[in-house]
Amino acid sequence: MLSVTPIPALNDNYIWHLEKDGEHWVVDPGEAEPVIKTLGEAPLSGILITHHHYDHTGGIKTLHKHYECPVFGPESIKGVTNPIADGDTFLLLGLPTEVRGIPGHTLDHLAIILKEESASGSRQPHLFCGDTLFAAGCGRIFEGTPKQMLNSLQMLTKLPKHTLVYCAHEYTLSNLRFAHTVEPGNTAVSERLAHTQTLRQSGEPTLPSSISEELATNPFLRCQFPEVAQSGAHHLGRETPEELSEVEIFSSLRDWKDHF
Repeated sequence: MLSVTPIPALNDNYIWHLEKDGEHWVVDPGEAEPVIKTLGEAPLSGILITHHHYDHTGGIKTLHKHYECPVFGPESIKGVTNPIADGDTFLLLGLPTEVRGIPGHTLDHLAIILKEESASGSRQPHLFCGDTLFAAGCGRIFEGTPKQMLNSLQMLTKLPKHTLVYCAHEYTLSNLRFAHTVEPGNTAVSERLAHTQTLRQSGEPTLPSSISEELATNPFLRCQFPEVAQSGAHHLGRETPEELSEVEIFSSLRDWKDHF
């Protein structure tokens, strides 16, 4: 059975630690020391990278030298030994794994999806999405366009609703406060906000989430809903969202969140 646990790193990053049958992988190691401390005497079989930002790649050099393990990620990143790209499929930890390009936050951003088969034969997808899809939010648009980012998010929402979502930062509380401002009438947001506050007060991580939970509470996935569209229009100084496209509403929300 696949075990996925967060290794806290830097200020608010999570390095995801994957373990199955004694084999260990990590996703987006922004620094090396927390990984080495977590593994102890266990070997590291490999590293997965979603995009080139340093808080996701800073530990590559040290970990690769320490463990002599492969590094899978975009070919543009220094230190990647096994380039992967949109559409690639392979076995990882004995599980079918798929790579999808999700540009917007960066142009080289990848999503990595592992599909774990249960005893009943059903599959549990595990989505490692870096800084594109956050719990109740999405990443800033540094290199792509709002349209690219929205397309990437919409593609991820087409994954099975029970897909577990492992993003790379503990931003859930601030994202939900924004979501509640955008869509105050959404009871699912209010309930998730209260639960998240309890978790954070106890020092517990708020991740993973699920595609189903994101569809119910993430304003960036709900631009077509009237209250969200109205809030986005108001941020643009418009009385109503009429004649505004979904991309324009999304872009308005992203700009608003940038300064929230």
